Amino acid sequence: MALSDAKVKAIKVPLNKKQIKLSDGGGLYLLVKEAGKYWKMAYRFGVKQKTLSIGVYPLVSLKEARNKRNEAHKLLDQNIDPSQYKQKQKRKAIMESLADTFEGVARELITKNRGKWSSTYAKSTQSRLERHVFPWLGSMRLIDIEPPDVLAVIQRAESYGKIEMAHRLKMLCGQIFRYGVATGRIKSDPSRDLQGALAPIVTTHRATITEPKKVGALMRAIAAFEGTLVVKCALLLTPYVFTRPGELRHAEWSEIDFEKAEWRIPAEKMKMKVVHIVPLSNQVMTVLKELLPLTGSGKYVFPSIRNMSRPMSENTINVALRRLGYEKHEICAHGFRAMASTMLHEQGWNTDVIERQLAHKEGNASKGAYNHARHLPERVRMMQVWADYLDGLREGAQVIPIMKVL
Repeated sequence: MALSDAKVKAIKVPLNKKQIKLSDGGGLYLLVKEAGKYWKMAYRFGVKQKTLSIGVYPLVSLKEARNKRNEAHKLLDQNIDPSQYKQKQKRKAIMESLADTFEGVARELITKNRGKWSSTYAKSTQSRLERHVFPWLGSMRLIDIEPPDVLAVIQRAESYGKIEMAHRLKMLCGQIFRYGVATGRIKSDPSRDLQGALAPIVTTHRATITEPKKVGALMRAIAAFEGTLVVKCALLLTPYVFTRPGELRHAEWSEIDFEKAEWRIPAEKMKMKVVHIVPLSNQVMTVLKELLPLTGSGKYVFPSIRNMSRPMSENTINVALRRLGYEKHEICAHGFRAMASTMLHEQGWNTDVIERQLAHKEGNASKGAYNHARHLPERVRMMQVWADYLDGLREGAQVIPIMKVL
């Protein structure tokens, strides 16, 4: 028998029962419990008996419940499962509600750029936003966010002494707001009005060693390192190739050309997203040939000691340097790049040759497209001279760099 408004309003759970059901026809029924009254609809889809939750009385009236039952029957007539349709509509509503919020626009931007950004950068960007920005700006509509709102977020990082992080967050927010402008969500970027609002970043250079005698002592310490062969080889190669630490630890055997004596790093692994060639000196080739029987059957030149399918840990070289007695204020893995740059410039090598070997971005826009083989003959020669020079320092000889006598 069909229900009435009066009956629905008056019905209560009898003392001897936990719940009761009142049917209204067409599968619609009212489930009455101590905690409340719930509209449900029983239906069959395919061979399965299913239940659709319609709402809670009195927020959903009898009339509204019947309308939703009728809508569900129309879906069933079209061979559409009402429960699945409801979940799909709910997800769509959530997506639409997020579309113009700071978090929604930010995630849209990250998704759009995943093909261009490295996985590491995309992951770190998302992590920074989730930890430092989304809790405060995430649910706000882009159009409602004003400069003081952004300032409060980035000053929170600044108050913890994380000045560089605060500037990075400001830059990230600016990226998102500019994307919002480009997609028509807002008319201007509120973060642009925060110029000068943060304490300036105090530039600190990577810890390194550039005095020849001290470099020689470091090379002797590296040669005497007692550790696993994988770590020792990675440590030995670091000063010779002076790539970024992440590039070295992710080196793959498929990237090494023993005939050409070069290591060709794919664009997706490089900070500047272009292929990079590292000419391999005789010293480097010797180290790689020694390591080949141990790790050559796997993917990585320097695999993790725990899992051959993963690269060596990002802190391995720094830990090895600390074991050698060098503190972080003296030298770090990244510091070998500064060492090579400083000493090669002092020896008179062409700046363009050095900068290209360091895989730095072209400073002159007229140089246009990045040619990964640019200055390659000079780079091949420089890398061998550099390796010979380091070996001379290690042996304690009075080394005169070749470039100085040319």
